[in-house]
Amino acid sequence: MGLSTHILDIHLGKPATNVPVKLWELRDNAVGGAWVMLADTYTDFDGRCKTLLGDHPLIATHYRLGFNVGAYFYDLRVNSIYSTISIDFEVTDPTQHYHIPLLLTANGYSTYRGSGCPQSSPQTVTANPESASCA
Repeated sequence: MGLSTHILDIHLGKPATNVPVKLWELRDNAVGGAWVMLADTYTDFDGRCKTLLGDHPLIATHYRLGFNVGAYFYDLRVNSIYSTISIDFEVTDPTQHYHIPLLLTANGYSTYRGSGCPQSSPQTVTANPESASCA
């Protein structure tokens, strides 16, 4: 289905915009593999990258998201202990959508598998996050 990410700056309480993001896919995993770059982009005004795969199909393999958070914090004139953050994850069912959010501060971060909507279905967000749904 697809792959997306979203960065929230939890110190500022807003999306992290214009963060350089790269996506790699592990190919030939059975023989040691090689990382192949699929995307080199930036987060949008809402801190999201919704079309990371472009024309590439999502397949069952390992992926790596790389975030150049050093550039983001430099633009904010904030000291950070992180220059880059890499998230490695495995897609086991390519028929599902994989949403990999990043919660970020200058001195810490967290990630999880989110419930992002497929690229073709915009997300409707309400005041109650439990009632958020794909349109």
